[in-house]
Amino acid sequence: MRSQRRGLRFAVPLFAALALFLIPGMAQAAPSAAELQAQIDQASKKLEQTVELYDKSTEQVKAAQKQLDQLNTSLGPLLQQRDVARAAVTQVAVSAYTGSGELATVNALLGNDSPTTVLDRLDTLQQIAVEQTDVINASRDAGDKYDAQKAALDQTLNDRNAEVARLTAMKTQIQADLKKLEAQKKQLYGSATSSGGGRYTGKIPAISGKAGIAVRYAYNAIGKPYEWAADGPSSYDCSGLVLAAWRAAGVSLYHNAATQWDEVAHIPRSSLQPGDLVFYESLGHVAIYVGGGQVIHAPTFGDHVRLASVNMMTPYGFGRVRA
Repeated sequence: MRSQRRGLRFAVPLFAALALFLIPGMAQAAPSAAELQAQIDQASKKLEQTVELYDKSTEQVKAAQKQLDQLNTSLGPLLQQRDVARAAVTQVAVSAYTGSGELATVNALLGNDSPTTVLDRLDTLQQIAVEQTDVINASRDAGDKYDAQKAALDQTLNDRNAEVARLTAMKTQIQADLKKLEAQKKQLYGSATSSGGGRYTGKIPAISGKAGIAVRYAYNAIGKPYEWAADGPSSYDCSGLVLAAWRAAGVSLYHNAATQWDEVAHIPRSSLQPGDLVFYESLGHVAIYVGGGQVIHAPTFGDHVRLASVNMMTPYGFGRVRA
């Protein structure tokens, strides 16, 4: 009997402890603001990586469409020649079947003349036939080349559009997750996002040349909101800001941080000058160096273009735009 009571004394606390884990929310402390912010930062980082992939895919779609347009322009006349040649072949077949047209003319040419005359005419007709065959084959080959290249480009366009659709769906899911986290943070702590950014009112450094134009553009973009796949003038993502700043200086860059890395000349940190690019997060993020150990960048979802230390994250590498 005593052993049973002793067993019950141990069992009651055990059951109570188990209940804390089994009853939903009973033993779970509310996450701290720091914990929630860490979750938001992680989701934001994932979103930015997805956005950069999206940017790259949309650029590839544009490139594939441009190639298709160029193909239509360059091979369009050859395609028409192929169609004319096929029509000519069809007409020959009809003439052969009906005994009219050019075949009738051939028969007339041969006529009932002497064998020597007939052989001479046969040589002439053979030469004409060879020339016509060469033209028809050349036109056919051009048409076949057009069909093959167009089919390949159509497939590329389909693949890229499918990738854009996949990334768009992924981005939508991540944004939905972010909104849930931000709603929870706002409910618990009264704040969901970073404070709004104002325009830069300080002195913009005087930089000469195209780099100076890019730097001035970046300063004037401070305070504008981050928006995925945007390249201005009212909002930006990270590579979109870099693209827009250097576009103002007359230089064309790809809308993707990893590809921008391939476009620039790689330089050591000691050579950094205003207008150079600083890459982060294994080429998942990019910023514009503006001098004084600072960069301007479009950070992430829910934030705005801002001035920051070049050491805001561990840099991946540094690049100079080939202006």
